[in-house]
Order: sequence, then structure tokens, then C-alpha cells
Amino acid sequence: MKLLPRPKKIRELQGFYELGFQRVIVIDESIRENGATYAGILQESLKKSTGIECKFIKGKSRTGDIYLTVRPEFHEQEYCLNVTEDGIVIAGGDGAAVLYGVWTLCQLAAQYGGMIPCMKIEDVPDVMHRGYFLDETRGRVLTLPSLKKIVDQISRYKINQFQLYIEHTYLFRNLTEMWRDETPLTAQEILELDEYCRMRHVELVPAMASFGHLYTLLSTRSYGELCERRDSWTAPFSFNDRMNHHTLNTTDERAIMLIKEMIAEYGALFSSDKFNICADETFDLGSEKSKETAEREGTSNMYIAFVKELCDFLAGLGKQPMFFGDIICGNPEFIKKLPENTLCLTWGYAPDQREDECRAMAQAGARQYLCPGVCGWNQWMNMIENSYKNITRMCAYGQKYQAEGILNTDWGDFGHVNDPMLSVPGMIYGAAFSWNHEEIGFEEINRQISLLEYGDNSEKVVGLMAQLIKHSLFDWWTAVTYYEKQVLYRGQKDGFSLPESLGRTQDAVRADKKLCDLRRQLKEAAVHMKEEARPLIGALDLVAEAISLWNTIGAFMYVKESGGTWDKEEAFCLAGRLESWFMDYKKQWRQTSREGDLHHIAKIVFWYADCLRGRNRT
Repeated sequence: MKLLPRPKKIRELQGFYELGFQRVIVIDESIRENGATYAGILQESLKKSTGIECKFIKGKSRTGDIYLTVRPEFHEQEYCLNVTEDGIVIAGGDGAAVLYGVWTLCQLAAQYGGMIPCMKIEDVPDVMHRGYFLDETRGRVLTLPSLKKIVDQISRYKINQFQLYIEHTYLFRNLTEMWRDETPLTAQEILELDEYCRMRHVELVPAMASFGHLYTLLSTRSYGELCERRDSWTAPFSFNDRMNHHTLNTTDERAIMLIKEMIAEYGALFSSDKFNICADETFDLGSEKSKETAEREGTSNMYIAFVKELCDFLAGLGKQPMFFGDIICGNPEFIKKLPENTLCLTWGYAPDQREDECRAMAQAGARQYLCPGVCGWNQWMNMIENSYKNITRMCAYGQKYQAEGILNTDWGDFGHVNDPMLSVPGMIYGAAFSWNHEEIGFEEINRQISLLEYGDNSEKVVGLMAQLIKHSLFDWWTAVTYYEKQVLYRGQKDGFSLPESLGRTQDAVRADKKLCDLRRQLKEAAVHMKEEARPLIGALDLVAEAISLWNTIGAFMYVKESGGTWDKEEAFCLAGRLESWFMDYKKQWRQTSREGDLHHIAKIVFWYADCLRGRNRT
């Protein structure tokens, strides 16, 4: 028996509950809202797993029924699933708990079909707030159906908070210059998503850049003057600049007024009482326009003053402020300057992530969520093993320092080139270890995810996924940075050089051989997977081709940088292979996402193709 998240108590009993057409799902009158949603989820799942469709009604249960009920003696989010030969009872302390019991029963049916072993499961989460944070702005802007699919996935694994992060990809009424070349979300879409989340006990929380990371806004002619750096609207687009610059000039009074207007407009669409202002990585603060103020007051004081004003504004709107804690960790005592209910989002993404920041904020009395990551940014394939190590550590620190929540992050640095479905194992790690801190080994949890998420009876697919990234020699970050060095910086970028491994032919041959073997094993695994999960294999095959292809391109660039020459015919063939791959990549992108940053990615891809054909002038 495999269940994720792992329940606290499982007592196995004698016998089986036999599912049949005569069985009825009964919604007790104690369930005031969303009962039909829970019953519908269970009905659909049982039909997929067994071929049997059970009717559902509202009222009193009879012998043999599957009974959904709320019990006042249970705590919030606590549930009990009792399977006997005479019926199944799912009882919870609230509607969310009943839904969690339903999802557990769905996992059992997926493994045992219509003969479910008798047992009693008692369960309650370690952490009450278990979140998933999606970058919906720097690269991919997922379509509404794709966002709903993510909500279904996180609900299935008992995640109860979903943060939707934007910088410029919401259609603000008065900021037309900011989104005119984008494919932004609309108010109507967010309102619909918010309702969809509520019915599944997922709190949809707005997250918006409000201080740093305002690249597109501060690159407009209309609002570029509010940027800390001068003439921000005159520079060409750069993935590196978007990550490292474009902080607000806090000494310009118009800046705080604009951000408050944006917060009010965006926040009004969400039923949540929380708002994440982010306020992270304010790298340029005090560097140019506000330099005199910074020298007089200090950038730390400038930072906390601006954050305080935004938090006070949110408190006035009845919202609980949230912000990322990378800056305040340098002065943990500043947390006392903010409203008492402010939540600090303390993050760290290293596989061996230290606990210093978590401890410092806890000792300062901060209310905090700890934020690990799925480690997919800047890569064609998520670094799955790194994400496992990072998430297990951060969840353990959360237990140690009594964090109020875990917020697992999926960022989109450098265009969010990795497909969203590749983040699912990392998403499930976060769900599993925030619900139950008891650690499950890397290989074992991968086997469980393979079976539960993908219906893979061989239990191999996630383990194979995890190996792909280990053979990447020329990752997307390196490819972008090399391109920008050649095109935007005219070959001048201090501290950057191509990896020496690109010059070692044996490394490329070894990587390509490993990738070919993994591709074959993944294709063999497809037959063991449920039909609706098999598109993952096509996505992974495209990813493996990307890693192999870019490894070869990187080797060609290394030859160029070393002053060597390459075979013209081989280079032309490689350019054609790149363009063919990118056509398929665009097709897959558009299956889940709007155009977003696809045109920026295409510009770089085609530059490399032209470079291989000798057409570039840098």
C-alpha cells in the first residue's frame, strides 16, 4: 500500500469492501458546502480505477454506503477513513478534512480496484498551511485550463494554498504600455480560478512584485523614471538584466502610490485574506538615484521603511501581508517594525541548504513560512534530486522552528523553459513532507510517485526523470549568458566563461550515450503507465533531445571561443536539428501556455542556428 502524503496512523483489518453499482456515495447534512464537489471527485476517481460509477445523494447512510460526514470532535483538517465490509465512512473536522479523506480513498482504489482492503486511517497534518507558488510571469503564462489542472494536482496531495505570482502579466486597467506585448491574465480568469480553488479548499493567494523585479514596468517610457537606475527604458531586453536589476526608487513618492494602486486592483480579485508583496532581491536599492539617501540613512532602513508602508496599507485593507525574507534576514530585528500578523517567507534552494536564516527569523519572533523549491529554473529539466534534498531539509527546519507554513516555489527565471509537468515530483515532495515530516527515502518516494501520480506499475518513471539533468553540460542559463555576452555586451562580461567540460569530447560522448539509454527506458516505461499520463514520456523525450542538442551546441561554441574551426557541414546539420526541435518545443509550449516569453527564447535559439551557419555578426 502506497499513500502520499503518508497518513499518521493506519490499522489494517480483516476483509474487503466490495465496490458495486449498487453502492451509493452519501453526503451527510453536516457538510454545508462543496459536498457535491467531494462526491463528484470520488465518483469520477472510482470510475477511472474500477469502471464502476456510483451514484451520490444527500441524506442518511445505509449499510454498504460510502458516507461523507463532518464530526465536531475532530480538529480542523483532521480526518478518519474507516473501511469495513459493510461500508466506508470518511469523517472530518471540516470540509477540507473530508476532501482529504476522499483523496486518500481515491489512492486506495487506484491500487486495489473495486476490492478495497478493510482498514482504519487516522490523519492530521503537521503543518496547517501547505502551499505551492507558481511564477506566472517570467516566461510561461499558463492558460486557465492549465492552471485548473495544477489546482487539481495540488488538491490531490492535500496542498491547501496556491500563490499566483505576477510582475506584468495581469491586465491592469491603466498600465497598457506594460502589458501591450504580453499575453496577460484577465480579471475574469482570476475570479473563475479563485472560485475553482475555493471549491477544492485551496486558498488562491495573490503574489506580486512590488519593489525589485519590476523589469517590464520600469522598462516602459511611462514609468521608467521610477526605476533606481537611469534610462531603464532604453536598454534592449536581457534575461540577466531582468533578474538582476529594475528596483523602484523609493525616494520618488510616485512609486509607492503606483504600487498601492496595483496591489488594490490585483488583490481585489482574490477571496484570500493574504497578499504576498514579494519585495525580494532589491539589488539596485540606493545605487543611483537614491544614493545620497542611502549614504545618509542606509539601504536597510530604506528597505524596511518601504516594506512597512506596503504592509500597513495591506493591513488597512484587511489583508495579511507576506514578503520574501532574503533582505530582512540581514537585520532580523526589523521584523518588529512590521504589523504583528506579517508573514516572512524565508527561502533557500540549495540541496544542502543551511538553517541560519530560519533560525535567525525564529529567534527574532517572526511568523514565517519556509520556502524550498522544485529547482527547475534555468534548466530544460528540473533538478529532481536537488529539489528532494532541499525540500526535505526545509520541511525539517519548519518543524524545528515551528513555521506556520511551507511554501514550495516554482520560479521562471530566464523564460521558464522547463515544462510545468516536470515540476510535479517536486510539488509532491513538498506536499508529502509538509503534511508528515517523517522522511521517505529518495528512491522510495520516487517509486511511490511513479505509481500514484502516473499509474506506473514498474515504479521507475520518476527515478528515470531524475537522471536526465545529470547529463546536461550546456544548460539554458549558460546558453543565455553566452548569447547576451556576445550580442548585448559585445564579448565583455566579467566572470563568465564556457565550462571546460564542453571541450572534452569524451564527456559529450558519455552524456549522449546515457541520454540515449534513458530515452529508451522511458519509452519502455510508457506501457506500464495509465493512458492519461503517457504524454509525460513525449515531453521527456523532447527534454532529452534538448539536453543532447544543447550539449553539442555548447561544444561547438567552445571550439569557437578557443580559436578553432568546425566542420561546416556538421554545423549546418546541427542548426537544422535545432530548428526542428524548436518547432516541436513551441507546439508543446502552446499546449499549456500562452506566448509569454516564447519570442525571447526564439530569438536566442535562432541566433545559435545562425551562428552555426556563420551568419552572425557580433
